[in-house]
Amino acid sequence: MKPFRVLSTLGMLGYGIPEDSLKRGVEMHPDVIGADAGSTDAGPHKLGRGVPDVSQAVTRRDLEMMILAGRELRVPVIVGSAGGSGARTHVEWTWDIVREIAATHGLRLRVAVIFADVAAPVIRAAMCAGKVRPLGPVPPLTDAALSSTASVVAQMGTEPFIRALDHGADLILAGRSCDAAIFAAPAIRAGADRGLAWHMGEILECGAMCAEPGSANDCLLGTVESSRFVLEPTNPARRCTPLSVACHSLYERSSASKSEGPGHVLDLSNARFEAIDQRRVAVSGSRYVEQPLSFKLEGARSAGFRTIVIGGIRDPIAISRLDEMTDAVRLATEVLFKERDYRLRFVIYGRDGVMGEREPTPVPGHEVGVLLDVVAPTQERADTVCAFARSQLQHYHYAGIKATAANVAFPTAPSDIRCGEIFEFSVYHLMETASPEELFPIEYRTLGA
Repeated sequence: MKPFRVLSTLGMLGYGIPEDSLKRGVEMHPDVIGADAGSTDAGPHKLGRGVPDVSQAVTRRDLEMMILAGRELRVPVIVGSAGGSGARTHVEWTWDIVREIAATHGLRLRVAVIFADVAAPVIRAAMCAGKVRPLGPVPPLTDAALSSTASVVAQMGTEPFIRALDHGADLILAGRSCDAAIFAAPAIRAGADRGLAWHMGEILECGAMCAEPGSANDCLLGTVESSRFVLEPTNPARRCTPLSVACHSLYERSSASKSEGPGHVLDLSNARFEAIDQRRVAVSGSRYVEQPLSFKLEGARSAGFRTIVIGGIRDPIAISRLDEMTDAVRLATEVLFKERDYRLRFVIYGRDGVMGEREPTPVPGHEVGVLLDVVAPTQERADTVCAFARSQLQHYHYAGIKATAANVAFPTAPSDIRCGEIFEFSVYHLMETASPEELFPIEYRTLGA
C-alpha cells in the first residue's frame, strides 16, 4: 500500500498543542489529523454532570489550530470522545466551539457529528437477551442501577469514522470513542493491515508519550506501510526508541501481549520494534484477531454531595497518634449524627494517602497532610457533618499534647470546601450487538456558504 500518514496532535484535546510541533507536523504532509478528547481518568463526574473535562478557551485554541491545519492541507480532522466524556451534551459543546471557529475564519466545513449515547430501552433489551456482562470486577447490571443512571455512552470502534470519511467529512466530531479507533479508522480505510492500524492507534492516542522524553502535550506522526508502521515525534527535542515504543505498548494493559477492542483482540506476541535512525522506530508483527462484536458501556449516577477539608499536622506527638485521633473523630460524629446517611473518611498524605492499606512503608515523616472527606445525600448535610468532624479533629485532646490551640493547620480560608454533587459509575459493562450501525448515528452538518 501507499504510505499513509496520521498526525496525532496531543494526548488530550484542550491540553495545549505546541505551535512549532504542529507546524513541523503539517510540513510532513499527513493524510489526516486527529486528537483524542476524552478519558475516564478523572472518574464519572464529567459524564454524570454533562460538563467538559478541559477549559473552553484551550479547547478552542487547539481545535482552531487543527482545523486550520486541515484546511491548509485539505485533509480531514478527527476528534474522538468530544468534550471529555463523549455524551451528546459534550459533543454539542464542542460543536458550538467549531461554529465559532468557522465563523471567525470564514470556513466552509462539512462536519460529521457522531453520537454515542445509548438509550436505556436498548440496554434493557440486551440485558434480557443475556448480551450485557460486567467489565472487570463490577457486579452484573441490574434494572435498578440502569434506572438510576443519568447518562450512558458506548465506546465506538472504527466503523462510524470510516462511514463519515466515506461521506466526505472535513471534520469528524465523535462522541465516546475507543481511543485507538480515532487513528486506526482512516488507516484501515486507506488499506492498512488492521493489526498494524490498531497498534499504531493505541500509541498515537497518547500524543508523544511514547517518545523520550515522553509527553502527552506534543505531536507524533505515524506512517503505516504494507508490513509495518513508523513513529516519529515532530518535536526535534524528542525521539522514539525501540525501548520507549515497546514500553508504551504496555500502557493501560492487563496483559503484556494482548488488548481487547470493539470486535477484536490485538495480539502483540510477535511484535517487533526496530530503530530506523536516532528518532524513528518501525513496528511490525502486530496481529488483529476478530472477536464477537461488543462495546464498552459507561454510565454515571448521582452519589450524593461532597464537602472536604484539607489540613496539615506537624506535631510529632499528634502524628504518632493519628489513628487514635481519627477514630475518636469518627466515634464523636456517629454519636451526634445517629442517622448514618453520610460517609466520612480520612486520607493521610505522607503516610499512606496514595496506596492506603497496600502501602508497604506506612511511616509518617515530619509532617502529614490530612484530607477529611464527607459525602451525604444533600450539600447541607455534607457541610454540617464535615464542619463537626473538622472541629473535633482540630481540637481533639490527645495524651501528651503540648498546646491546645489547634492540632491542624489549614492552608485555605474557608477551610471547608464544597465540591457539589458527585457521581459514581453505575454502568461499566460490555454489550454485544450485531452491528455498530444501530448504536452510533451520524448527522452531517455544513458550516459556511
